[in-house]
Amino acid sequence: MEAREGCLIYPYILLIFVIIFFSGNILVGKAINELPPFTIAFFRLAVAFIVILPIGLRGAIQYRHSYMEHKKPFLIITLTGITFFNTFIYGALQFTSSTNVSVLETVIPVATVVLSAFLLKEKLAGVQWLGIVLSLIGAVWVVMDGRILQLTLIDWNIGDVIMIGAILTWAVYSIMVKQYMHLFQTYGTLLVMTGVSVVVLFPIVLTEWLVVGMPSLDISKITGLLYLGIFPSFIALSMYNRAVELTSASKSAVFLNFLPVVTMVGAYFWLGESITPMQIVGALVVIGGVILTTQFGKSQKELEQGIDLEN
Repeated sequence: MEAREGCLIYPYILLIFVIIFFSGNILVGKAINELPPFTIAFFRLAVAFIVILPIGLRGAIQYRHSYMEHKKPFLIITLTGITFFNTFIYGALQFTSSTNVSVLETVIPVATVVLSAFLLKEKLAGVQWLGIVLSLIGAVWVVMDGRILQLTLIDWNIGDVIMIGAILTWAVYSIMVKQYMHLFQTYGTLLVMTGVSVVVLFPIVLTEWLVVGMPSLDISKITGLLYLGIFPSFIALSMYNRAVELTSASKSAVFLNFLPVVTMVGAYFWLGESITPMQIVGALVVIGGVILTTQFGKSQKELEQGIDLEN
């Protein structure tokens, strides 16, 4: 009996650590935001490539012909999900709070459903549209700190605008993953994607250094970059995939809605960010809207497969 209960609890223990590590991606990204965003993204992926190399090399070699055969969708998946998604997040963290970033990141499943409806002609139920509206209202509520009726009077934070790029890139990534990811081996594919991203970002980073100057790396920044490359990029990914195997994609994806809660707490105690009652209310509205949107669609089980390589 105890062994059975342990088996039932185990995947949720994994998901708790997944949330902590994914939240750490935002908090650490904010903590080291003295580094420019492309620099953070580049070094994070370089670390991740080294970590994944011994695990993914065999699969990468085995499926090399598949990558070439489907090079266009493979490149789109790589650029949206691996290269630029987190780059947008780190760029947003230069200007806005980690709380705002975590709440806006939670809107991604809703954006994926909407984009899928337009691009793939998938039909949405009435309750899904209700969830979409609630999520958007909640997200704007958080960004505006409850002053939602003053949208035309308040200057938007550029960091919140940059997060729109993160939301859209991951939505596109999710749709492409649903259509093509089954053709590739998981860790081999992640290795190749990470390697391609490092190559793509390298000249951009050099340009960034020419513009803003080459950043200095102290022990705290190096530690932060190592964390980003190891924990959210690899360990959390492995834990999430295992949790999906033991439960379901639906249950695991819903669990990720706790991301803003953990990030808010971490930002308050570690980064000294303030949390307003309006932000808490908005975050709860977003979470409710996401659950309505993603749990009542016939095709959502397929869409949730797109979260495999997130963070």
